[in-house]
Formats: sequence, C-alpha cells, structure tokens
Amino acid sequence: MDNLIITGFDLKIQDVVNVARHGQKVELHHDARKRINDCRAMLEKKIVAHEIMYGVNTGIGEFSEIVLNDDQIKDFQRYLVYNHAAGIGEPASVEIVRAAMLGRINVHAHGNSGNRLEITETLVEMLNRGVTPYVCQKGSVGASGDLAPMSQIALLLLGEGKAYFNDELLDGAEALKRAGIPVPGLQARDGLAAINGSNMLTAMSAIWLVDANNWLKQAEIAASMSLEALKANMKPYTPLLHEVRGFKGAVRSAKAINKCIAEGDLAEGRVKSKVQDAYSMRSTPQVIGSAHDMLNYARSQVEIELNGVGDNPVFFPDRNIQISGANFQGSPVCVPMDMAGACITMVSVMSERRMNRLNNVALSVGLPDFLTKGAGMFSGMMLSQYTADTLIVEQRILSVPASIQSIPAAADQEDFVSMGMNTSIKNNQILDCAYGILGIEFMAAAQALDFRKEEYKFGSGVQAAKDVIRKYVDFLDIDRPLYPDHTVMKELVKSCEILHEVEKVTGSLEE
Repeated sequence: MDNLIITGFDLKIQDVVNVARHGQKVELHHDARKRINDCRAMLEKKIVAHEIMYGVNTGIGEFSEIVLNDDQIKDFQRYLVYNHAAGIGEPASVEIVRAAMLGRINVHAHGNSGNRLEITETLVEMLNRGVTPYVCQKGSVGASGDLAPMSQIALLLLGEGKAYFNDELLDGAEALKRAGIPVPGLQARDGLAAINGSNMLTAMSAIWLVDANNWLKQAEIAASMSLEALKANMKPYTPLLHEVRGFKGAVRSAKAINKCIAEGDLAEGRVKSKVQDAYSMRSTPQVIGSAHDMLNYARSQVEIELNGVGDNPVFFPDRNIQISGANFQGSPVCVPMDMAGACITMVSVMSERRMNRLNNVALSVGLPDFLTKGAGMFSGMMLSQYTADTLIVEQRILSVPASIQSIPAAADQEDFVSMGMNTSIKNNQILDCAYGILGIEFMAAAQALDFRKEEYKFGSGVQAAKDVIRKYVDFLDIDRPLYPDHTVMKELVKSCEILHEVEKVTGSLEE
C-alpha cells in the first residue's frame, strides 16, 4: 500500500481506516510543511512583539484573561498538557488513537495552528513506526476539543505518558527510544496545537461509519434470506417504485436485495406469494434506505471535520492575524452521528421483527413452530428471540442523543459543550449489539431456508450467505445450548465474511 500523502484537504473515512486499522504509512505533502513553517514564523514574531494570543501567552478557559510573562510561556505548554490529561478508566483501542493522531496531523497540515513542524513530524513518525499512546477513552466533553484524550497523546511529545510499541505497553520515553523517534518537547503554542480539536470523537466516527456501512449491507443480505424463507412478494422491491419517490438510499437498498435473490425461484416469480406482506417485509428498502441516507450525511460532516481547521486560536499568516473562536466544538459531528446510531437501532428492530415472523407459525407461511421439527419437546429458536430483544432494549437506551446532554464546566466559561465523545462511545455499543441481533436473524433465516430447500431454488446471493453460515453453525436438528452459536454468529457478522462471499457472486451491493 502506497503512503498516504497528507495535504489537509482530501482525507476520506476509508483513509482513516487504512491508516488506523491496516497500518498504511503517511507522509506530509511538501506544501503542508511550508504552510506549517510559515505559520510558525508569524507566531514567533507576534510572541516577540508581546501581542496577546489566547493559549500562547495567556491562560486557558476561565484563566484566559491572565497574561503570562516570558518565563511562564516556556513552561505553560507542559503544565497545560499535564492538567488536561485527566481522563479515566479503560484505554481506547490502538486503532482509535491512531485515527485521532492522523486527524490532528491533517489539521496541522493547513498551516493555521502555529505549532512547530517538529510536533507534526513526530506524530507522523509515531504512526509510521507503530508508537501508539495509551489513552483513556473517557474524559472528553467534546468541546475545546477532546482535551483529555488528546493530552495523553501529547504527553509523548514530552517523552512522558505511556505508549504501546510492538504490542508492549512502555513508558513514553522508552517507546520513542525503541522506535528511534526524538522527543521534540513543547514550546510556545505547541501543546495547545496538539490537543485543541475534536479529533478523537471524529476519528471514532470515521471508523464507525465504515463499519456501520458494512453492517447495513449485511442487513440487506439477512433481509434477503428472510424474504426468501417467508415467500415474500417482491414487487415492492421494484427499483422503479423507489426511483419515483426519489430517496437514493431506498433505491440502493432495493437494488442490493434484488441482487441477493437474483437467479432464484422467488425472483423469477415461481413461488406463490401474498398480494401484500407485512411492513417488516414490504418496507425494508425504505427503512434501510433511510439509514443509508443518514450515514451518507454523517459521512459528509465527518469528512468536513477531518479536513477542516478544528483548533483555537486559528492563525492566518497570509493576513498576519489570529482569531480566537470555537472551531473545537464537536456538535457538527455528533449531531448527525447521534442520528446515525439511532438508525442502526431502527434497522435492528426491523431485523428482529422478521426473525419473529420466521419463529411464529401463524406468520411464517408454513414453517414449523420456532423453526424446530420437534415443537413441544424442543423449543428451537424461541430463546434466540429473547436474546435479540434484550440487545434491542440496550440499543434503544443508548439511542438517546448525547448532543442534548451538555453540562457546563470551567466556572461557566465552557457553559455549553457537545458531549460528542459520549455519542461516539455509545455508537460503538449500539453497533456491537447490532452484530448480535443480525447474527441471530442470519441464523434463523438459514434454519428456515433449510426447511424450504426442497421446495424451491434460492437466489445466488442468498445461497452464498447460507453456505457461509453453515460453515460455522449447524442446522438445529435437536435442541442444544445456543450461546456458542449466537456468539459465533455475532463474530461472523463483525468479520464481514458473509458480505465478502456474497459480493463475489452479486457484485458490489452499493452500486
């Protein structure tokens, strides 16, 4: 994989995943280096001229009116980072921290942050050589940036804190030494330039959006399997029907499901269906489609933030000015991400409703009670529904927006904050539940299709999905403990193996 060139302007969410998860190396574009140096030169002139600049020669937050003397300016950045490294609890994953570092590098590349080039170059080398700071995930309120987690990253710039290197947790200085990276230290402005943006919550959102899109494509595959098993009327999936309404997500979803059932008897009209099915069968494109549309909007907002100048103050060397504002505020990202998480919950609810129809003999068009041949002696997949239901309740609790939960801080200087980190954390929990819920629908649909396999031929995509599932979970002939199967199915959905095998047959489900 070629190096990712960091310009400040063209970072995509897939780039974030490639660097954070897959280890793609990065390098600063030469124009970005020049912009960083030009901005720093302007800043140093203003320091010499004793021009008042927030966070450079003043305190921060409630202390922004306190002007620092020359000796204090030298030490202030160190104490700023110390004070703000105030998170708590378990560490964020390595990929999340790497993604946050990438986002901060891309902010610096604009040349509006005033830091020394050595600071940005050190972050680049940390990514490329596999030095990942130990960062508590919790502690940010998502305004004035993700100060607590970003400060734990910045501790490495002082040769302090802790970091992972070669899968070993080390003191920061030792990790840098083993990787051959010099400690740059922090001079005027460097510390605040390293921490004052919503990079952690944006990084988590970028990774989540890639994973959530893969989950939605698998939700369409699972829906296709259930629709085949329930002998659905497929006329509501006619692309023309969705094109005339105009929602792009619904058009995409209908096409994806049609690809999965293609070449099967249901798609060819050789299976007798009802005139009109229940909503959980008939309106899947509209529901999953609305989630696609929401995720697309959220992606656009996240990519704006990834490529914008999230900092304070912001320096404009071409105009010789600096402006203090609130470009650290996480609301533009966490508002759409709150809704994106709720959309995953919504699609999960519909998945459970289809699974209910597969289980319920009154609704399953001839399938046996709870998908078992021995109803009474055996309970089949009755309890699988219980498991899905408890996961959905967890999702519903987590789908309350974090963006409306502001609690004032810093003596009311920071009297409205985004709570965007809470959005990102709970979205990961929502998606974790969604893997389990969808895994249960997949398992139930495969069970149902085994009862139908002598009746009619399934679509090629549906058959490919069922074949993958049967590699990991056997047909439920007689009752057995189901927790191993549920857990295996959850991990199978998370791995995207079903998606990859289906798309080998159908082509991309996004086109």
